[in-house]
Amino acid sequence: MGARGWRGRGGWQPGEAPSAEDAGAWFGGRLPEGWFTGAPEVTVDREEIVVVGELPALQEEYADEAASAAAEAGRISRFREETRDERIEIARQAEHRYQRKVAWGARLGDTVELFTTLSAPVMTRLRQPERMVLDTLVDAGVARSRSEALAWAVRLVGEHADTWLAELREAMSTVDDLRAKGPDLG
Repeated sequence: MGARGWRGRGGWQPGEAPSAEDAGAWFGGRLPEGWFTGAPEVTVDREEIVVVGELPALQEEYADEAASAAAEAGRISRFREETRDERIEIARQAEHRYQRKVAWGARLGDTVELFTTLSAPVMTRLRQPERMVLDTLVDAGVARSRSEALAWAVRLVGEHADTWLAELREAMSTVDDLRAKGPDLG
């Protein structure tokens, strides 16, 4: 169907990108030894792949949580700088393979930092009651714009509906599996 195609109830969507079901395995095999303490967490959506790995624990003891958090942030910053060129090359390869942008992150102790993640625009139409909710968030100083208020609301729903969203994703995966096993009507 070209670059754009009709995808049912979701409306017009970008053309299908290649499957990224094997992205976790690909990154696990591609990443240099010693970067992370185990396999990285690889999260994929339609536009982006985010790779977050656990860095080796700090050996030093710190006086308090603030000092420990500062040391963790510093170690993540050092990892980011030391691996920049190689991460860029790996990202180029993955972007070619999966036709999605790649973002990186690192976790150390209680500190998690993501590096240069994608912010994708999303268009929607809202009726007055929904617009009033966004305007209230803007007027109250929770957000600077309707766009930021909507992003805040989506994050809030995501934080409080993790179990339900996980069940929904699992059900959608089951439907995809059944659809793939169905007869070829083409």
